[in-house]
Amino acid sequence: MRTIKLFSLIIASLVCTASIAQDYKLPKYEKFTLKNGLTVYLMEQHEVPVMNVSVIVPAGAIYDGEKAGLASLTATGLKYGTKNYPKAKLDEELDFIGASVTTFASKESAGLSSKFASKDRDKVLNIIKELLTEPVFDNSEFEKEKKRVLVSLEQAKESPRSVIGSYFDKFIYGEHVYGNIVQGKISTVTAITSDDLKKFYSANYIPNGAALAVVGDFNAKEMKALVTRLFSTWPKGKQAQVSMASQTVVKPTGNRVLLVNKDDAKETTFYIGAPGISRNNPDFVAIDVVNTLFGGRFTSMLNDELRVNTGLTYGANSRFTPLKNSGTFAISTFTAGKTTEAALDKSLEVLKKLHDKGIDATSLASAKNYVKGQFPPRYETAGQLAGLLTQMFWYNFDESFINNFQKNVDGLTEEKAKQIIAQYFPKDKLQFIMVGKAADIRKIAAKYGPVTEVQITEEVKKAF
Repeated sequence: MRTIKLFSLIIASLVCTASIAQDYKLPKYEKFTLKNGLTVYLMEQHEVPVMNVSVIVPAGAIYDGEKAGLASLTATGLKYGTKNYPKAKLDEELDFIGASVTTFASKESAGLSSKFASKDRDKVLNIIKELLTEPVFDNSEFEKEKKRVLVSLEQAKESPRSVIGSYFDKFIYGEHVYGNIVQGKISTVTAITSDDLKKFYSANYIPNGAALAVVGDFNAKEMKALVTRLFSTWPKGKQAQVSMASQTVVKPTGNRVLLVNKDDAKETTFYIGAPGISRNNPDFVAIDVVNTLFGGRFTSMLNDELRVNTGLTYGANSRFTPLKNSGTFAISTFTAGKTTEAALDKSLEVLKKLHDKGIDATSLASAKNYVKGQFPPRYETAGQLAGLLTQMFWYNFDESFINNFQKNVDGLTEEKAKQIIAQYFPKDKLQFIMVGKAADIRKIAAKYGPVTEVQITEEVKKAF
């Protein structure tokens, strides 16, 4: 009897999850643009007296030039204080009211996120306005941060999983700006000054090409007036920024291997990858469903074979990392040095199986249900919704992605899945990145393509 009741509860839960996913629609929001070009999104959410702000600015690592790490240091430097809020006062004010403000940079953009009580909206929004429009980039604070970054970069060389992503991007993208290393390199970070941050800020932190989203407990009419008053004073850039990332990415012409030697490594960490997709790809949802089954969840084909069935690793996965104009696909895992070849071969075997056998109806249904069940929780909180709105702006997609998500998932057929696999999941011209003890795996690496060998103690080159 207890088993029957438990089974009934599980079924009811699955039905409920599917129903929520099917009914989920993006809440109503308002969108407008200030005279200086800043795009603003407002979404009222009155469940709790909290507000979240998300800002995205065209100031990512693609604009670093020869000074890798500059965008990241500049984003961090926004919180060194302003004329009215020196760093000590800024930290004290935010801490006293329990508000958070975080700044960051990614490959393409920089951003700010904040969470605070609705009653503190005027104070926090004024602080955010000053951080974005009047940062001082205090030199003493900058020097402290630079030392922390340099220590972090040095320590990263001891962790293959910390550096393999940078090697992979550079191997895939070559001289293209998408190959720029967000966190920077020791040589470049060492040479950066606080004046460099000021120059980068002046050139890239402009409202035209940026977006601000406010989600939470407020009145939209009042918030529109407040945001307009605060952020209309943000000086417009001389011209709308043209993305350097629009340059064409040169695609590989055959298999290649980058072997990163770490003399004391007991394991081999590796990626098997290829160019992927841009974020606005019309098949984005279908690709996500297929990849969920292949390597995007714990019960995926990759993890089943490499962890459960063969015990070659504690975990294996695959992912697409989309950007505005390009992206990558990668199979990722790690294994003991002595099982390197077996793990690589098994990964390729699973990829070949995906192409040869495709996806059956039962597996496809499972992947669909999983993706639909995971979808609503990604946009439950005000912070998640604020981030979504700025992502919609940055990648130029609208609410139809949310509102038609269930329909697009359900519309994926076995035949369409075959087309998706053939078109987007690579089976040749693969790029292999291996971080491990070269003396033990050098001959193995040569099996998969021409090998370029570097030392983990060296800096990532401009291109390979």
